[in-house]
Amino acid sequence: MKKIIPIVTLVLFLSCSISNALAQDKKSVDIDGTLKESIYHKYKKEVWAFDKKDFDNLFFEFFQKQNDTNIKLTKEEFYTYTIKIAIYSEKYGILYKNKKAEAQQTKKEWFDKKYSDYLEPKK
Repeated sequence: MKKIIPIVTLVLFLSCSISNALAQDKKSVDIDGTLKESIYHKYKKEVWAFDKKDFDNLFFEFFQKQNDTNIKLTKEEFYTYTIKIAIYSEKYGILYKNKKAEAQQTKKEWFDKKYSDYLEPKK
């Protein structure tokens, strides 16, 4: 009887531990996540001060550079543009409450852009 109690306790402990470990959410790994986060924190205040004209200039500058075959943005430059656009989308959602869900979706789409996808047509 004395040997059974520790064995049962051990089996119970292991089964609970394994079930908790398997129940954890598995998130996709974004290798550039830390770079994106640092850019987000670096430029958040600056972008929140943007007016519509500043945003339009940023947006059009990004698309001109992205579509120019002679220009190849660095990873940091690419993410700086996309994260700034995402921050402005966040600001837009806060300013216009009825557009909050749409703005959050737009922010997520810009935040999820990948540098490798940008490089693909440049090769």
